[in-house]
Amino acid sequence: MQVIKMSFIKQLTWAAFLAPFMISSVFAAYPDKPIKMMIGYAPGSSTDIVGRIIANDLSIALKQPVVVENRGGAAGSLAADAVAKSSPDGYTVLFAQNGLAINVAANPKLPFNGQKDLIPVVGVAATPHILIVNNNSKARNVSDLIAMLKANPGKLSFASSGIGNSDHMAGELFLATTGLQAIHIPYKGGSPAATDVLGGQIDFYFAGMPVGLPLYKGDKVRALAVTSKNRFSGAPELVTMQEAGVKGYEMALWQGMFVPAGTSKEIIATLNNVILKILDTPELKERFIKAGVQIAPMNTQQFTELYNSDIARWKIVIDKAKIKLD
Repeated sequence: MQVIKMSFIKQLTWAAFLAPFMISSVFAAYPDKPIKMMIGYAPGSSTDIVGRIIANDLSIALKQPVVVENRGGAAGSLAADAVAKSSPDGYTVLFAQNGLAINVAANPKLPFNGQKDLIPVVGVAATPHILIVNNNSKARNVSDLIAMLKANPGKLSFASSGIGNSDHMAGELFLATTGLQAIHIPYKGGSPAATDVLGGQIDFYFAGMPVGLPLYKGDKVRALAVTSKNRFSGAPELVTMQEAGVKGYEMALWQGMFVPAGTSKEIIATLNNVILKILDTPELKERFIKAGVQIAPMNTQQFTELYNSDIARWKIVIDKAKIKLD
């Protein structure tokens, strides 16, 4: 009997001794299979372009495929809902933009809780929108566009990549700030929205920079301003909305990664650390510059603070402007 007791005690002792190594081994194995990155916007949209760059470099760094799945619709909420309800094992992640915070602020009927069911992991970028018009538009600057809107109240149109998305709210913020009216035309992505600006079907569009900047650089559209507080380094000749006379106007499109609630701190730390290292490489910075993206690395705490403060900010704006997104 004494021998059995001693044997059992030894087993417990060895188990206690080996436990940390076993746990470490489990987390060290992550990832050991492909990761799915869900993006709630159409291929070719601003967030899709940035997300695919990150997915490519993350695949190389983690030595596992990172497969992008576009699930557009409902201002990115379809993808967010799918990730929020997925297994919290680090193999399904969400690459989203500030349209997520806008939707959470504006729509109480979402099928998920944006602040409880999703965890911000790492911020990647914070890029201004670029206000574009057709090359044949009479608006040669922001003042001209304002004059056109005043002369035709509620008749001019502006595009977005979907109701509640960042480019939609950039347009709504412009109208609310100036006290003007226009018709909102939502699309299923930034590329089709920009296409109709080129075709003359849409009067103006606060495009995401990865979509709008190449069109501007290629002389396919006219750019009137950028939405950031300071001028954009990728096109320093363009004035800001504030410089153009729209006082108090400031907005940037942030993008980053989220995981389902319940995901382990170790997995979150792995993704956060690897992506921050990726963002610090010259190759990534060069690709972002070419894509018209303003890099803005944020660790988990910083990105969480931005996400929560943005929800609070847009709730105030949406309530004041009486915008209905549900």
